[in-house]
Amino acid sequence: MSVNPPDALPPSISASRRWPLYAAGFTTAFGAHAVAAGLGAESADIGLSLLTLGILLALYDVAEVFLKPVFGALSDRIGPKPVIVGGLLAFSAASLIGLGAEQPAMLAAARLGQGMAASAFSPASSASVARLAGGKTGHYFGRYGSWKGLGYAIGPLLGAVAIIAGGFSLLFGTLSVLGLVVAAWALVAVPQLQPLPRPRYTIVDVWRQSTERSFLGPTLVLAAATGALGAAVGFLPALAAQEGLGTGGSVAVVTVLAVSSALIQPRIGRLRDHGKISDRPGMVTGLAAISAGILMAGLLPGAAWIYCAAVLIGVGIGISTPLAFAHLADATPAERLGRTMGSAELGRELGDAGGPLLVGGVAVAAGLPWGLGALALVVGAAAFAAPSRATPVTDDARVGPTRS
Repeated sequence: MSVNPPDALPPSISASRRWPLYAAGFTTAFGAHAVAAGLGAESADIGLSLLTLGILLALYDVAEVFLKPVFGALSDRIGPKPVIVGGLLAFSAASLIGLGAEQPAMLAAARLGQGMAASAFSPASSASVARLAGGKTGHYFGRYGSWKGLGYAIGPLLGAVAIIAGGFSLLFGTLSVLGLVVAAWALVAVPQLQPLPRPRYTIVDVWRQSTERSFLGPTLVLAAATGALGAAVGFLPALAAQEGLGTGGSVAVVTVLAVSSALIQPRIGRLRDHGKISDRPGMVTGLAAISAGILMAGLLPGAAWIYCAAVLIGVGIGISTPLAFAHLADATPAERLGRTMGSAELGRELGDAGGPLLVGGVAVAAGLPWGLGALALVVGAAAFAAPSRATPVTDDARVGPTRS
């Protein structure tokens, strides 16, 4: 069996055929944050109580927590492309429910449907990026993460513009069109990666694979980084508002964080592929930067320090995330990439929910600086789980048979 050189693309796979995968990552991030920001901003006008608002915000993530491993395993069984296209079409259909959503029940149905659909195409897209990486997992996961970061960055801003211009109908209509366009693009451009022969795994095998450091370590790093992101999205604007910044200045803090993360991820991925940065030192550095940024936001008064903290947190997320995903991709046999990516995404979702809960719970008892300090401590502790560099799976085994 021939093995491609480390910097070569898989045979017959052009770089442009990966772009719909990046667009799928953008779609899930954009959809999640655009609707969440819109619900928060318009909750009083549409008669949502704080409890109802919290439930609506949580539905997207709750669906992903339960379904991402399931759809990830399905992509291993039937191939990732049908799961990606089907998930995007389902996302488009679920968004249509929101066109006339004037009642919380309809908004809940649209939000839950979007989360279920994203649970399908998100891990399948990650698995496809890994299988098409051609020895450049860092580079391509850097790009994939960058596009997701862009969705996080502009989702709240474009969501607000859409609601101002045409209400929730325009926002959900835009998301429906976006899902449909990306689905058509993926159908035409993404290669048909055939499912690979899989050994029969026992429960003991699955438990062992799920507790190996090559899986558990990067998954904990992803959970810590995403938990910091989830907390920062909520609490950094609150801190900025306390410093006297208006709504625009407060929301812009999140944009600065997301843009910082999006800009650095492709560069970190390239450095990894060229051997200039190793997995464990890089993940530790990224988590340390996140912890330092969180402490800066909680301890140093002034709007300027909050913006500096946002940059530092964004850079830390941008360093640790592509390294963790690339490590998972390199350490996982191709026949179970979907399941692994789905399970890793589950860890991210738990972190996304746990970070804000930790900060909020401690803040209620002792104040927000202590809540942020607790999060910084947890993120820093996750650095001990960071694994060393994985042994890459050969590219021929990774890609397997393809069909246009």
